[in-house]
Amino acid sequence: MTGLVFDIKEMAIFDGPGIRTTVFLKGCPLRCQWCHNPEGISPKVELMVKYAQCIKCGACVAACPTGAVHSLCTTRGECISVCPLNLRRLVGESYTPQELATFLLKHRPILEKNGGGVTFSGGEPLLQSSFLLATIKHLEGLHCAVETSGFASKAKFKEVVEHLDYVLMDLKMVDSEKHRYYCGEDNRPILENLKYLKGSGKPFVIRIPVIPGVNDNDENYRETAKLLEGSLNLEKVELLPYQRTAGAKYGMVGRHYLVDFDEDAKPYFNLEEFTKRGIEASIL
Repeated sequence: MTGLVFDIKEMAIFDGPGIRTTVFLKGCPLRCQWCHNPEGISPKVELMVKYAQCIKCGACVAACPTGAVHSLCTTRGECISVCPLNLRRLVGESYTPQELATFLLKHRPILEKNGGGVTFSGGEPLLQSSFLLATIKHLEGLHCAVETSGFASKAKFKEVVEHLDYVLMDLKMVDSEKHRYYCGEDNRPILENLKYLKGSGKPFVIRIPVIPGVNDNDENYRETAKLLEGSLNLEKVELLPYQRTAGAKYGMVGRHYLVDFDEDAKPYFNLEEFTKRGIEASIL
């Protein structure tokens, strides 16, 4: 068994308790318009190119059997070594569970000394749930968290949560039609999994990416707060302001950044809907 990882961030401080190593697993079933990790969407290895710095020397075109046309890339990588500015790389590295765990355990002393551990993010880490669970088994009790959209079957979500110490879950919006429009899928599986999570006893955090004109309204804040009210294992709610830099990497992986909202608009925040229900809430 192998898993596909597109990044590993060490010394992370925003992905769960303490200092952590965050593993970004490749592949996501959602298509959120504002996604800031486009290189994590596809479940396959893909080419990433810093086109803005390209001097158009032609070396990649000569080396590539498809003429370095991004949409025709076969990820054989002939163009990578010939680029004089090292602007080309393949995104997605395969690991066995043992290989990944061995790498992560090298930093165990500093992680545990600082109350941290490992967080699996994405993409959507539950898309590689078998690999995720196999890796956790090799981590020898090291604190493990997941950052997830919650979009998975109930059985898969339950199985993974049972083996974790901590959950960070995105809850983008309550309205199912808007969720389907802006994220490409119905949110009913997400809401079902949230219901399970609330009763699981696992400590969890809810994160809301605040997108101007999409989910930054009183109704969404109110309905979200009502869903979370009374959850004894909910630690806090974090509002994440939309970042205009989200679209910067799309061209690098041959995608177009197309959004149906005003990127220049200032997001609206309403913490009161949470705090008046006894829920700790903050803006990151």
